[in-house]
Amino acid sequence: MNDLRVRPATEADLSTLVRLRDDAARWMLARGITGQWQPGELDESHFRRVMTHGEVWLAEAGGHVAGAWELWWEDEAAWGPQPPVAGYVHRLMVDRSTAPPGTGRRLLRSAEHRVAATGRTCVRLDCLAGNVPLTTYYRGAGYRVVGHKEGKPQPGGAPKSFTLLEKELGRAA
Repeated sequence: MNDLRVRPATEADLSTLVRLRDDAARWMLARGITGQWQPGELDESHFRRVMTHGEVWLAEAGGHVAGAWELWWEDEAAWGPQPPVAGYVHRLMVDRSTAPPGTGRRLLRSAEHRVAATGRTCVRLDCLAGNVPLTTYYRGAGYRVVGHKEGKPQPGGAPKSFTLLEKELGRAA
């Protein structure tokens, strides 16, 4: 996994991003994690829209897609109006058919480095309220629960409630 390369996703990557998202949704459902994501919820137009006001990153290792994530520079739907001190990670996705264990943490660290490179001092993310495995995962990566958001609007679905997590970035994010 030392050869992990990250790059901004392009229009040519849209179908790969949809596949990653749907595969991640199926993986969660197979493990009894319901309510977070459903296959087919997001299509190429979702990722295209994110690319216009945020960033979508794709990671590759050993010649294969390893995963992807979205990075937003604001998230008022979950966090309300905020000063520009954070980057907001969304849709952290790992290709479990090709990526070795630990890839998710490496992708998260890459997102943290990207946020730090812009001079922002923290990374924020959210996960479905009640998704204990995912909350535990993020806490293990250094994030702390800082609040909850009831009724956050969802692309292509009904509003949901989320746990809000944050990580302060030090000199070595």
